[in-house]
Amino acid sequence: MTDTIPVDQAVGMVLPHDITEIVKDTFKGRAFKKGHIIRTEDIEHLKRLGKEHIYVLHLGPEEIHENEAAEVLASALAGAGATLSTEPVEGKIAIHAAHDGILKVNEEALYQFNLLGEVMCSTLQTNTPVTKGETIAATRLIPLLSKRAIVEQATNIANTHGPIVEVKMLRKARAGLIITGNEIFSGRIEDKFEKVLREKLEAIGSDVISVRFAPDDIGKIATAITEAIANGADMIITSGGMSVDPDDVTRLGIAEAGATDCYYGTPVLPGAMFLSGWIGSVPVLGLPACGMFHKITVFDLILPRILSGETIGREEFARMGHGGLCRNCKQCQYPVCNFGK
Repeated sequence: MTDTIPVDQAVGMVLPHDITEIVKDTFKGRAFKKGHIIRTEDIEHLKRLGKEHIYVLHLGPEEIHENEAAEVLASALAGAGATLSTEPVEGKIAIHAAHDGILKVNEEALYQFNLLGEVMCSTLQTNTPVTKGETIAATRLIPLLSKRAIVEQATNIANTHGPIVEVKMLRKARAGLIITGNEIFSGRIEDKFEKVLREKLEAIGSDVISVRFAPDDIGKIATAITEAIANGADMIITSGGMSVDPDDVTRLGIAEAGATDCYYGTPVLPGAMFLSGWIGSVPVLGLPACGMFHKITVFDLILPRILSGETIGREEFARMGHGGLCRNCKQCQYPVCNFGK
């Protein structure tokens, strides 16, 4: 339960919650911290913040304060690879990435959690690449006080269906690149794919251990793949030859090399003619030529998911249509954009 007293009579009282100050375009943050003892010189400041009255709290055994609730909720929401801010600020606790990786959100459980109304959790989108220390979610109790039963119900959802928020580490791949195409194999044009792929892989902590060139020949593409795996590659990435021309036989070469569970074609642009498959335990990713031209393609969406241990099939591809259209911004901001979300 709560009572109020005029702020002019509150000198010597202990603030029962953080008080926020907002200055347009300049500042938003905590002006007074929970537990602050109100002084005479604070009265005018509080009034400028619109505070004419101060709560006097009488917390019953079945009630919970926003700060305690935030700590309980955050602990239930955060799974592996997630850490909590040191203390609630303005009744809210932030959840951070404990390491670089890919964010995974249990969307249905989050929906059920937020349906309760008096609690909330907002997150970045699932499958977003994140870096250590980045804020990935935040939670709080909506009112200043609530029934403990509501918080218990929320934590039960998180504990039963969780973790709701986690960050998966990416394994360090030993990638074998297979650059296909008669025009490159014969030396008519210079290959541009190797540099692009090497930079993308190194940026997420993986290595390129071999680069092989193959003409538009099914058997020779298959041989190049087989040799790369025999020499230690635990991921195969092919480039080119994924379109509809008669000479585009890379995916047939992938099949000839023994690939299974191959899925060709995605509802993502750029990257509609992308392929994902497996040769034993080795993932095989087939990139169309757009991967050389566009800075970000479906490859950038799929690669971290594969390295986190996920298997990508037709269902996963199909779900990527919503949000799968890149805006091709002049100044790319990925992943701080809608692509892949």
